[in-house]
Amino acid sequence: MAENDGHTPSTPPSGITTTAPGPLGGSYWRLWTSSGLSNLADGALKAALPLVALRLTDSPLLIAGVATALTLPWLLCALPAGALADRLDRRMAMIGANVVRATLLVLLVLSLSLGFGSIWLLYAFAFAIGVTETLYDTSAQSILPQIVPRSSLSRANGRLYAAELTGQEFIGPPLGSALVAVGVALAFVTPAALWAVAVGMLLLVKGRFRAKRTGPATTMRAEIAEGVRFLWGNRLLRRFALMVGASNFATQAAFAVFVLYAVGPGSHLGLPEAVFGLLLISTAVGSLIGSFLVEWAERWCGRTWALRVSMVGFALLLGVPGLSTNLWVVTAGLCVGGAAIMVWNVIVVSLRQRLTPDHLLGRVNSVFRLLAWGTMPLGAATGGVLASLMGLRPMYLLLGGSMLLLLLPLIRLSDARFEAAETDAIAREAR
Repeated sequence: MAENDGHTPSTPPSGITTTAPGPLGGSYWRLWTSSGLSNLADGALKAALPLVALRLTDSPLLIAGVATALTLPWLLCALPAGALADRLDRRMAMIGANVVRATLLVLLVLSLSLGFGSIWLLYAFAFAIGVTETLYDTSAQSILPQIVPRSSLSRANGRLYAAELTGQEFIGPPLGSALVAVGVALAFVTPAALWAVAVGMLLLVKGRFRAKRTGPATTMRAEIAEGVRFLWGNRLLRRFALMVGASNFATQAAFAVFVLYAVGPGSHLGLPEAVFGLLLISTAVGSLIGSFLVEWAERWCGRTWALRVSMVGFALLLGVPGLSTNLWVVTAGLCVGGAAIMVWNVIVVSLRQRLTPDHLLGRVNSVFRLLAWGTMPLGAATGGVLASLMGLRPMYLLLGGSMLLLLLPLIRLSDARFEAAETDAIAREAR
C-alpha cells in the first residue's frame, strides 16, 4: 500500500456506497492540480497541431494523419506501458513522461525555427508525444486507488475528470487556437511550460506508489499476458472495453476532420482559426456539468440507466453536425455529448478500479485502453477516407447513427450485476 499523508485506503462492504464521504486528502488535491495543468497542456497542443497542419496542407487525409500519429501509440505501446506502470513507482513514471513530453516540444520548436517544418515532421513529434502519453495516462489512472479509498473513487474520479476536461477541452483548445494565431512557436512552448509546472506539483505528492508484487519477478511478456487474461476473463470489463473501442473509433473519425467542417470561409460553419477552440469549449462545458451529475445519476437513476442515456448523448455528439450547420445547434449537441462522455467515463473507470487488484491495475488499464483507444488511429484514418468519399455531413450522420447500435449490449445489464461483481472483487482481495 502506498504511503500517502498517513491515510490508508479502505474498502467498505459495498462497491459504491458509504455513509459519510471523508476528505480526499492533500495528496489527492496535489495530484488533481498536476493533472489539471498537464491536461491543459494536452488540450492546447491537440488544438494547435491540426491548425498548424492546416497551414501545411489542405488534404483531409494528411490532416487526419496528425490525429492518427498522436493516437497510434495506444495501439502499439499500451501493453508495455501498463506493465511498466505496475513495475515502476507510478508517480515517478508520470513525472518522467511529462519531462520527456516537454523536451520533445522544445525540440519541435527548434526544428521549426531552423526551417525543417513539414507535415511529416509534425507526424514524427506527434507520435513521440503520444508514446509518452500512454505511460502517463496509464500510471495516472492506476495511482488513484493508492491515494483515496475505493469507496470514494466515483467522487475522486468525478473531480479529477472535471479538472482534466476543463483543462483539455474547456481552456486548452481556445488557448492553443489563440497561441497559433500569435505564433506557432508560442503554441508549442506554452504546453511544454505547463507540463514542467505539473511535474513540480507531482514532486509535492509524498510517498512511494509502486504496486506491491504478489509473486516472484517474471518477464514483461508474462506480466502483460496476466493482465490480458484478467480483463478478457471478466465479462463486464471486456464488454465495456469493446464498446468504448467502437465509440472511440467513431468519435476519432468525426473529430479528426472536424477542423474542415468548422474552420475557414469554405467550411460549413465558416469560423476563423482563433474561434475554433471556443467551439470545442461547448464539449468541455457539458463535461464539467456531467462530472457533478455522476453521483446523482448513480444514486437516483442507477448506473445502468445512466450508461444508456450517455450512449444516446454520444449519438447526438457525432450526429448533430450532419443534421445542421447552425452554430448554436452544433454547440448544443457538443455540450450534451460532453456531459454524456463524462458520466460514462466516471462510471466505467470507477468500476474498473474497483474490480481490479492493485498489482494488476496498470496492466488491466493498459489492456482496456488498447481495446478502447487502439481503435482511435484507425478511426482518424477512416474519418479522412469517409470525408473524402462521401463528404462531411453524410459522414457525421452515419457515425451518429452507428452509436445508437451500441445500446444493444446495454439491454441486459443491471445495477445488481455491477454490485455482485464488486462484492466478488472485495471477497477475492480479502482472501
